[in-house]
Amino acid sequence: MKFRPCIDIHNGKVKQIVGGSLLDEGNQAKENFVATQDAAFYANLYKDTGIKGGHIILLNKAGTEYYDADVEQARLALSAYPNGLQIGGGITAENAAQFLEMGASHVIVTSYVFSDGKINYERLHRLVNTVGKEHLVLDLSCRKKDGQYYIVTDRWQKFTDEVVCQETILKLQDYADEFLIHAVDVEGKANGVEQDLVRMLSEYAGVPVTYAGGVGSYEDIEVLRTLGKGRLHVTIGSALDLFGGKLEYDKVLSMMD
Repeated sequence: MKFRPCIDIHNGKVKQIVGGSLLDEGNQAKENFVATQDAAFYANLYKDTGIKGGHIILLNKAGTEYYDADVEQARLALSAYPNGLQIGGGITAENAAQFLEMGASHVIVTSYVFSDGKINYERLHRLVNTVGKEHLVLDLSCRKKDGQYYIVTDRWQKFTDEVVCQETILKLQDYADEFLIHAVDVEGKANGVEQDLVRMLSEYAGVPVTYAGGVGSYEDIEVLRTLGKGRLHVTIGSALDLFGGKLEYDKVLSMMD
C-alpha cells in the first residue's frame, strides 16, 4: 500500500469537500476545509517527502467562471513538482497534452470516456493515441445504486450504465496505466471506507488501483490494507491534518509499505 496525496481545487482554492455535495449550479459544494495556502505549497510538501502519484482534481466545469482559476492553481502545483502529480477534471483528447506539458505525469479521465452513460471506445482510443497508455489514469469513481457500484461522471453528479466490477476493470486495463476510484458516497465524510467496494477491488491484481473515500482513522487504513489484500493504494483528504483533520501526515506515511 502506498499513500497517494491529493490537491482538490474548487473556485480557485485548494479545498476538501463532501463528494456528493458538488453542484455545477452556483459552483456549490459542502466544504470541509478551505486552504489559506496555494496548490504549490502542497505540491512542494509532497515533493519534499518523496511522495509521487498524487492527484490534482479540478472541480469546476470547463468554461465556467472559476475554471481558469483552477487551472492556474494546478499550473503552480505542476511547476513546483514536475512529473510528480497527476491531474484530472475536464480532461479530453483535445486538452490532455497541454497538462502533460505543464508537468503532469498522467491525466485522469472520467466524463470524456464514459460519455452518454457508456464507455466511448472511440474517445478512449483517441486519448491513448494522443498521450499514450503510460500517461493515462482512468477514474472509475462510483456511487451505489440497487446493490451495485455505478461509475459516475460530471463531477460525480450523473450515473452511467457502467458497473465497477471485475469485468469492467479487465476491459479497461489495456488502456490505462492506473485506475483511480473514489467511493463517492463516503468521500469527504471520514466515517469509514466502502467495504463492499474494497473487497471487490481486492480481487483485481493488474495495474495499480488507488482508492479514495471515507478514511477517517488509522484503523480505517488497516481495514483498507486487510480487506484490500495490500493491493490498493490510498488517498486521504479531509481526515488528514494538512486539511484540518486529525490524522498526522507523517504517521500516515509511516504506515505505508
